[in-house]
Amino acid sequence: MGIPRPLLWGFVGLLLFMIGDGVEAGYLAPYLEGQGQSSTRVALLFTIYGVAVSISSWLSGPLSDLWGPKKVMWAGLWIWGVFEVLFLLLGLQPNNYQMMMVAYTARGLGYPLFAYGFLVWIAAATPARQLGSAAGWFWFAFSGGLPTLGSLFASFAIPRIGEMGTFWSSLILVMAGGLVALLFTREPRGMQRLSPPDVTLKQAMFGSISIIWREPKTLVAGIVRTINTSSEYAFLVIMPGVFTKLVGFSLEQWLQLLSIVFLSNIIFNLLSGVMADKLGPRTVVAIGGGLGAAISVPLFYYVPLSFTHNFPIAAAMGVLYGASLASFVPLSGLMPQVCPREKAAALSILGLGAGASTWVGPAIVTWFEGWRGVEGVIWIFSGLYVVSALLTLMITVSPEARAQIRKDELNEAQADREAAMHAVGNQ
Repeated sequence: MGIPRPLLWGFVGLLLFMIGDGVEAGYLAPYLEGQGQSSTRVALLFTIYGVAVSISSWLSGPLSDLWGPKKVMWAGLWIWGVFEVLFLLLGLQPNNYQMMMVAYTARGLGYPLFAYGFLVWIAAATPARQLGSAAGWFWFAFSGGLPTLGSLFASFAIPRIGEMGTFWSSLILVMAGGLVALLFTREPRGMQRLSPPDVTLKQAMFGSISIIWREPKTLVAGIVRTINTSSEYAFLVIMPGVFTKLVGFSLEQWLQLLSIVFLSNIIFNLLSGVMADKLGPRTVVAIGGGLGAAISVPLFYYVPLSFTHNFPIAAAMGVLYGASLASFVPLSGLMPQVCPREKAAALSILGLGAGASTWVGPAIVTWFEGWRGVEGVIWIFSGLYVVSALLTLMITVSPEARAQIRKDELNEAQADREAAMHAVGNQ
């Protein structure tokens, strides 16, 4: 199925972890506004949180090189847990905006270390010919939790245990997922440093940045990755209001719609990874991702507004949107092939782009919503996706990686022939 067998429990744990992380995704913004916080302050909170996510996403690469991915994942788990408790006790419950800002921002350092540390582990332990499928499974687990199953869980939990009880339940899910991944996954590459013993912290940090100008294609890929999910994080800020106030959905319906959007996303995460192994990652990203999202973003806004109170039509548009975002997944398999000797450094730039999307999206809302409203924000994102399609065409696989893929294919074909001859001999 494309899952590296020694990492199976890592994928299971990642899914649980991201479900917990995604519980709040669909209702934190409307909850805060209901407590008297302005939409501008909420967008600023999400923007600063996104900056922390971006920094941590970049750090996951060099730290995995130095400590090993498993230690980085442990650090991410405990950072998330400690600062979530502080966020709930000192920020959310007393409605203290300053403490929310401090604790929520610090918590933003946690999940990228856990998730992208595991992505580095995947790149280190998976053969090049399987990286597309393995990356598909990574994003299946990642977006399966954040926000797909997380939002679905919240839609059923809120009426039963209340909004604050649902926030606390996310902590239990995150800790459970982290422990499953870290206690049951024993693949040896993830438990040791990936860089040579003589590489220092300063060298690792500099190498993860200098790769941008040593191999400019990594910078291009990082920009494409930033554009990829920037609209997702913007929509978590602006779309709850659009669908509950203009389209006519309840909060529970909005959360269920969000789950449908990203159920589509996780299904197409797998399909896009498989298609990338067959058609090439650039083709899938440029056409399915860039051009697909340029079309699906305005559809997701305009069509539900034209058919208010119509959940099936809104869900259909959401499915198209989720599928287009999933078509960017092959970037994670492409990056180690762009720089096969510096996989962690290359993935750190991709992680930086993924983290940047968490603040770029809300920042675009902060900067432009007052200028042209939600409609203007929609068309900004549509244009950015067209740009991403053009940039993707500039990303090419290194000759060394092409040779390794060909070698892996020949070895696999030889093994298949030998197995067939052995079976015939036994008969």
